[in-house]
Amino acid sequence: MLALFWIFSFGVQAGETLTIAVSKSPLSLPIYVAESQGYFSSEGAQVKLDEVIGGHRSLKKLLDGEADLATASEAVVMFNSFRRNDFAVIATFVSSRDDVKIVVRKEANITKPKHLVGKRIATVVGSASHYYLDTWLLFHDIDPKSVKVVNIHPEGMQAALSKGEVDAVAIWEPYSYNLSKALVGSTVLPNVGIYDLTFNLIVHKKLMGMRDEELVKVLRALARAQQFIKDEPLKAQAILRTRLQLEQAYIDWIWSRNHYELSLDQTLISTLESEARWARQEGHVTENKVINYLDFIFIDPLMKALPMAVGIKK
Repeated sequence: MLALFWIFSFGVQAGETLTIAVSKSPLSLPIYVAESQGYFSSEGAQVKLDEVIGGHRSLKKLLDGEADLATASEAVVMFNSFRRNDFAVIATFVSSRDDVKIVVRKEANITKPKHLVGKRIATVVGSASHYYLDTWLLFHDIDPKSVKVVNIHPEGMQAALSKGEVDAVAIWEPYSYNLSKALVGSTVLPNVGIYDLTFNLIVHKKLMGMRDEELVKVLRALARAQQFIKDEPLKAQAILRTRLQLEQAYIDWIWSRNHYELSLDQTLISTLESEARWARQEGHVTENKVINYLDFIFIDPLMKALPMAVGIKK
């Protein structure tokens, strides 16, 4: 009787809905496609999406116990790895070399990189935009400490720019595009291809070993969604346009800049390690410790769902 009760209880647990905290971004398109096309349900996964602005908020939902899975950049993973270790990446599902940009207001008279020295620049501290800003400055031989970084969430950046509270912002899409269109005379500083951002699906470690088969089903659904994006780009664009209320002109512009593909690649580890060194050297984290990022990777679900996508050896 006890054995039957245990089996029944576990089965009920395994069938519970998985909540995915999703950043409202074109990068999240595979998740939107999987939901709209019924891939989650047809794979046998019960999924609910909880949309937020920014991967930093998405991962916070997971860490606060409000979600089972989350979408976030590898930079958000890195920053949080210095504070806790109860989460792991199960797949990268998109990469982009042109997702984050620096937008400057007309009145700031910023036409060259050196003009940023002494300026107030808004970004989301602890996110990919923060890493991009510092990397961009260093590439142009500018000490990041020579600018005043202001921590502002994406939805507050337009007001801060228009009121002159900041001179520039570093932020991801579609906010950089919307800002450049909304503020007359604003410009986007050239992207020199210095940062390959990845967007990742992250799981709370309490699910590992307990709900692995459901994670496999989620990944299979995402693999189908990515094939749909390749085979039916116009339909995929329509899903993105409707979901995020975007202009088709913007989608046409951004479409070739995002590479949708499931993977767990060794370059993810290398990037996390490089970003962690930067965060320590620049004083963005106070803990002076070396982290083994293999401890933040859970390869088992992707190995079952799409083994050829796994390039990490543990």
